[in-house]
Amino acid sequence: MVITGIWYALGLSVVGAGVGYAAKNWWLGAPFFVLAVFCLWFFRDPEREIATGPVAVSPADGKVVSITKDRDGRTRLGIFLNVFDVHVNRSPIAGRIERRTYRPGKFLVASKDEAGRENEQNTFVVAGEGTTIEFSQIAGLIARRIIWYKDQGDTVARGERVGLIQFGSRVDVLLNEDWKLEVSLGQRVSGGSSVIARRVN
Repeated sequence: MVITGIWYALGLSVVGAGVGYAAKNWWLGAPFFVLAVFCLWFFRDPEREIATGPVAVSPADGKVVSITKDRDGRTRLGIFLNVFDVHVNRSPIAGRIERRTYRPGKFLVASKDEAGRENEQNTFVVAGEGTTIEFSQIAGLIARRIIWYKDQGDTVARGERVGLIQFGSRVDVLLNEDWKLEVSLGQRVSGGSSVIARRVN
């Protein structure tokens, strides 16, 4: 993640230097250097103290923008990431990735519920610790590139990095009835360290 930011920053810096040199006015390249600094900051990947116990942790930094029930009685939790949030995504539980599915789609504003149904997304199903959790990386209006580091068959630890969504985006989590929700609408959560649900069975 940090390496990605460095490449973006390096490219913008080279463009800025080239623009300034060609125009013989270095200040014309300043916006590119500002964007380079933003990219380095955006792609930051801080270490987190991962929550322990029979819990599911947040797969992303952001704000809880929706809590609904699907047709199977599962709780769907929607977390919206703005451009100022850390965009690294993590596994809510430890286990094995039973399925990973990419689905092309629209690029609606990620804070809207319909984005979870219609936008481009990458979905993981992780089974472990006697339960299963499904969560999706969802592209937004600006974020049009979803990156994943883990795939079907891989084993992940709770809070382990599994991917990244570039710029504003959304992550939805589907929780079965064996989970009790521990967050509320409007609450801010941190990937890996915030507990979003606790096992009840």
